Amino acid sequence: MRTYDFSPLWRSTVGFDRLFDLLNNETPHLQDTYPPYDIVRTGEESYRISLALAGFTPERITITAQQNRLTVAGQRGDHGKQDYIYQSIATRAFERHFSLADYVEVAGATFENGLLQIDLVRRVPEAMKPRRIDIATGRTITADVKSVDGNEKTRPAVKAA
Repeated sequence: MRTYDFSPLWRSTVGFDRLFDLLNNETPHLQDTYPPYDIVRTGEESYRISLALAGFTPERITITAQQNRLTVAGQRGDHGKQDYIYQSIATRAFERHFSLADYVEVAGATFENGLLQIDLVRRVPEAMKPRRIDIATGRTITADVKSVDGNEKTRPAVKAA
């Protein structure tokens, strides 16, 4: 396992400890490759994860969303005793984990023709979006705040002491 030294970045960043830990501790190359999946950007702030789950039914699949983590698990179906001459379609139990960025939420999931599609969207709270703050001159402080998208919000003026 490779560990990176992020000390130079810590001098000029605040609150990225979780990101640095994630980069040092995440080992995607050790994760099983079953089931195969794709991750597609479907818009500026939306994504889709598609998992190929031939042989599974929606009742045997569990999707769990926790903070910054998405888990998809599948339970093996009971096909009874089959006398296979050759078996290449895997229907074994699995658990696949995806690390999600802050504010990424599951918007929905569909299962059709053996393909599970999970739609994700990034919804940044209004309070977390960048905003422009005007600098007051003189002794009166006004709280005119303009968001980056141009919406202006005015708060009552405050007299400086």
